[in-house]
Amino acid sequence: MNSFSPRITVATIVERAGNFLMVREEIDGELRYNQPAGHVEAGEQLSQAAFRETLEETAWQVEITAFVGVFIFQAGINGPVYHRYCFAGEPKSHDKMQRLDADIYDTQWLTLDEIKAVQPQHRSPLVLPCLTQYLAGKRLPLDTLYEHPWPLQQK
Repeated sequence: MNSFSPRITVATIVERAGNFLMVREEIDGELRYNQPAGHVEAGEQLSQAAFRETLEETAWQVEITAFVGVFIFQAGINGPVYHRYCFAGEPKSHDKMQRLDADIYDTQWLTLDEIKAVQPQHRSPLVLPCLTQYLAGKRLPLDTLYEHPWPLQQK
């Protein structure tokens, strides 16, 4: 059996008045929908990464309130394997003057039906499963995840 290196990512579900914060990003010349999401950086706790990616992609500061689950998929035969740690976040403040990540086209607050309607344009097949688990009430306390301190963080 071959060993592999999964790509560790985070995503944040942010709900406001029945609408969900989504980003549209340009991928290979096409606009794709996604939750605020991205890769975890070395030395970063998962919930910190979720907060940072949400801020960088949407200019929204959120309070990360719960862990929704881990979602895994392989992008094609012999393709990379993604482990998506999905969090729930509560919107706190928005900075209209903040520049978004370069590949983000815009942000939108969409209903579940609107998100389903654009499913062919989802960035990842994990967008709806994350949202489905969230809507089913899947919320684990943040301390469900134990993350041993990175050596960079130890004194």
